[in-house]
Amino acid sequence: MSQVVSTISDYRLWKHNHGESVVAVFTMGALHNGHTELINSARKYLSEKLFGKGKIVVSIFVNPTQFNSQEDLANYPRTFEDDQILCTKAGVDLIFAPSVKEVYPDGETLITLTHHKIGEDLEGLSRPNHFAGMLTVVNKLLNITNPVAAFFGEKDFQQFVLVNQMVTDLNMPIEIVSVETVRDEDGLALSSRNRKLSPKARDLAKQIPASLNLIKHSIDEGHDLPVAIKMAREYLANFPEIEIDYLELRNNQLHQPKEKDSIRALIAVYIEGTRLIDNLKVKD
Repeated sequence: MSQVVSTISDYRLWKHNHGESVVAVFTMGALHNGHTELINSARKYLSEKLFGKGKIVVSIFVNPTQFNSQEDLANYPRTFEDDQILCTKAGVDLIFAPSVKEVYPDGETLITLTHHKIGEDLEGLSRPNHFAGMLTVVNKLLNITNPVAAFFGEKDFQQFVLVNQMVTDLNMPIEIVSVETVRDEDGLALSSRNRKLSPKARDLAKQIPASLNLIKHSIDEGHDLPVAIKMAREYLANFPEIEIDYLELRNNQLHQPKEKDSIRALIAVYIEGTRLIDNLKVKD
């Protein structure tokens, strides 16, 4: 089984004793095959860039500061034993699984990281404190684990952009690596929240990637960007059980796209009260 440590001091002792570089995957548990792909990407990085000399660390920490409601925090799935099995099969060397008290010894931190306009749009509109909490805990985890590289899935594309910007702006000597979204057979992006869906909701959820692919097809066919978005919204209107929070086009920096930009469609919906997000590159 992958070794587990739960304190910062034990982690730093482990790292000192091994004396090797570390690559990291930060999670909130409830792991699935999307996380496995992050771990596989970390192993490939070790092989290709560090000549196999290094260790893979996965953190499992449900961060309370990035939830907008106590109910959502309380209902977040916690499956540590299954997570440990997945990490072991994937070849993870160490699981860092701290308590909330370990990460926030004095309660809520007095100094937190904030973000610019790219964190106030999209997810930031619906979850006002989410990205401040996310950036603060990622910064903490980077400082604790001290990796040469950390791996983030593109499903949470806005999160990836913000973390990458944080590392750049704060001159942190860490490479932030994006990993393509892993999808189920029907195209639905893998997510820990998918397990909350009823069979009916799960069937409806496949319309999320369908709408994104419709945008891509529309743009490929030569339609203007507003027309492509309109067509996708009209398509989703056929499914009144799907409540759209946002469906927008952005460039790779999450700014309003120009014709020459690489363009990504980003979506968030509610199905039976469960919030699901996804995105797709719709123009290179």
